[in-house]
Formats: sequence, structure tokens, C-alpha cells
Amino acid sequence: MTALVWFRHDLRVHDNPALFKAAEIGQGVVAVYVHCEAYVRLHSIAPVRLDFVRRHLHTLVNDLAALNISLQVIHVTKPAEIAPALLRLAQQLNVSHLFFNAEYPVNELNRDQSVNQLLREQGILVKRCHDRCIVPPGMIRNGQGDPYKVFTAFKKKWLQTVIPVNMKPYGAPPVQPVINSKRASIKEIDQLFTAHDLRDLSELWPAGEKEAYRRLDLFIEKSITRYQDQRDFPAIDGTSTLSPYLAVGSISPRQAIAAVLAFTRGEWEGGNAGANCWIGELIWREFYQHVVVDFPQVCKRKAMQAHTEAFPWSYNPTFFNAWCEGRTGIPLVDAAMRQLNETGWMHNRLRMVVAMFLTKNCQIDWRLGEEYFMSQLVDGDFAANNGGWQWSASTGTDAAPYFRIFNPVSQSERFDPNGEFIRQWVPELAHLSNRQIHNPPALGNYPAPLVDLSESRKSTIALFAQLPGFAAH
Repeated sequence: MTALVWFRHDLRVHDNPALFKAAEIGQGVVAVYVHCEAYVRLHSIAPVRLDFVRRHLHTLVNDLAALNISLQVIHVTKPAEIAPALLRLAQQLNVSHLFFNAEYPVNELNRDQSVNQLLREQGILVKRCHDRCIVPPGMIRNGQGDPYKVFTAFKKKWLQTVIPVNMKPYGAPPVQPVINSKRASIKEIDQLFTAHDLRDLSELWPAGEKEAYRRLDLFIEKSITRYQDQRDFPAIDGTSTLSPYLAVGSISPRQAIAAVLAFTRGEWEGGNAGANCWIGELIWREFYQHVVVDFPQVCKRKAMQAHTEAFPWSYNPTFFNAWCEGRTGIPLVDAAMRQLNETGWMHNRLRMVVAMFLTKNCQIDWRLGEEYFMSQLVDGDFAANNGGWQWSASTGTDAAPYFRIFNPVSQSERFDPNGEFIRQWVPELAHLSNRQIHNPPALGNYPAPLVDLSESRKSTIALFAQLPGFAAH
């Protein structure tokens, strides 16, 4: 009997546990991808990310065909239609097993439980594998058996758990017995997305496993040894730019870490500072996947730290729209937002800077910024995006220092000292000196700052300090 593999955020054939285990049955494999309109709206998925997925499906259908695996596509309008649609396909193909890799937000967990229940009632075995995390959620606990809320402690325990484990990725599965099943055409794949205004940034973000590997190899060869020193400077090409590929799963965290360990000859810590630092960033991604399981309220637009729900966030549409459009009068913030709007990506240091400016200086609800990011990001991942926004707003992990507020002018002077990044994205300031460009004088073609950075910082700290029960946290 045939095994069915349900692809989601794992659009690759190498190191794909669900695909590999399905192939082990040895009776042939069919793959399926389901596009649900409701999830696009629910998660505010960016047009550039939808197009990135579309182009990945173009490469995936051919990569699977080389293994005698056909890719089917299904279009549904709401989550309740997914399980019946998969059951119909499974019965049509005489499927014995359904395999998929786990996803952890609440809505996705509920969806998968519905699929599991319906198919098992019809005698089809459902197997869930772990792919987005090297250590599955629930397995990292402190001495009291509780989940971690602070990253450094989580990282220490995670490393203790992982270092003894064989990190060798799965290869591609062997070529499968031929099944008379028609694979989806490029036209059928494209039709999944016809309801959306897609944005094709293929020149910036080519699709496919090969491109993900190319970026990983180039990063390790050219940049990883200097990563610790260069990663915070947005004018320097010092990061891997792998986040979009990790988000859609054309490369796995295990593949990324295995490649770094090959470079460091198995040294997890103490060998190369840049490599160690980059592994730490991958652990951050894993940490946030664990958070959505251990603190499911974050999936329901709630703060992880419940007491911070009392913070009196405001909504000033003038301020928010200026932030979205990159015209706040704060050069580094504006440069970062314009980079996001044009490229679908933002340098990680700048994600923290712009998030803190919106939440701590403008006192605008972090949920608005979180949603706007998802509507623009090619690497939009719910767990990572939510985790980063709640960290910046002091409502989530590591949240005790509510007085942690980046000054965007100081950040600019430190990490873009010559104003190269600002000049690239805010050309109306290009004529200013290296000193003036971070905090420009009054100009006719550039707005004055929305807020006074010092006074707004003091106001926010005072408001946090007054929250009921804050001292206990």
C-alpha cells in the first residue's frame, strides 16, 4: 500500500524525516501540499512569502519526480476542509499511512489532531515526525520540571541534551516504486495562489534546496568566522540570509548545524567564536518553537508574561503609519523599515531596534508591529516573529528588564558609524556628514522625530514599573 506525505513548512527532499520514513515502507510514496485560504488571513502571510512558497513548490515537484514521487496539490478555503480533503485523497490512492512533520502553534496542532482522528477512524495510520526542532518541545525542562522562560538557561540545557546526539542529517530517500499518480503541473501549483496578489522577489530570494545549500556553504566559507563581530552591522554582508529558507523548510536546522560542526570538526563550543555565535542564533529559533507549545497563550494574541497585559498600550495611527512607511524622523528606524518594505527582509539587529522604538518609544501595542512584520516578511515564521516582538516589548521571554530600551540613535552610531546603511535606504540624508546622519538637523525633505527618545523612554519605564504585581516578576 502507498504512503502519503503531507508537506507543509518542510519543502525539501533531503533531511525530511516524514518523507524518509514514508519511503522506508517500500510500497511507493505520494506527496501532497494543501493551501488553505484561511491560514493566509489568520497569519497575515506576506505576498512575498506566498510567492516564495509557490516558487519552492515548482522546484519541489521536480525534485520529488526524480524519486518517482508525485506531488499532488489541494486547495481549501478553511481549516475544517483539510482533514476530509486528505481523507479523500488517501482513499483514492489506497493509502496505508500518512506522514507529516510537526508544527507547533495551537491552530496547527488542532488541525493535525483533526486529521489524525479522521484518518485513523478509517484505518489509516498517521505518523508525526519532528523536523522544525532538533529537540521536540516538552523535552527541555528545568530542575522543577517546568519550561524555561530565559534563553540562556534553555540554551545550556539544550546543548547538554543535543551534544551527545548523532547530528547526521537524513539523506534523500531512495528512488521509489512507480505509482500511477499524476503529479501537479506548474499551472496547478500557481492556481493555488490566484486569490492573492503575489510579489515576486526571485532575484533577491531564489527558491529551492540548492539555493539554500549554496547560501549556507558561502556563509561558512566567507563569513562565519567573523559572524560574531559583523552580525550587528547592517551595511556589512555578515549574516547567512538563511532565515527565509529555514522558514519554508527548504533547509533544516539539523542540516545547518551539521554543516557548521563539519567546519568546526565537531566542536560545539570553544572552537570558533563566530560559529558558536551562529549556532546560538539557531538555538534561539528552537527556543521560540518550544515557547509556543509551553505557553500557548502566545498563539492567541496574548502576552507570555500575563501581568504585562495590563500595560496601557496606545494606538496612534499617525505614528503607526509613519513607522510602517519609514518616515519616523529616526534615520536608522526609517532605513530598516524601508529595507523591509522593499526586500521582504530586515537585518536582525534592526528588527529589535524598530520593535523597541514602536513599543517602548511610541507605546504602540506590540501586536500591531508583529502583524505588520508578518504581512511583509519573506521569512515570516509565527514562533520566531512572535518571540522577537514579545522579547522587544518586554512581555515575553527574558522579560524582567523592562527598562531594556535600545536608543536608535546610539544604535545607529555604533552599528552604522559611517551611515552607509542609512544612505542606502534614506537617500534624502545622503549628503549629511557621518556625525549628522544619525540625528539630522531640521530638513525640508525629512520629517522631525515622532517622539522625544529620552522622555518617551522615561514614560514607558514608569508605566511598566506601575504594573500590578510587577515586582513579583
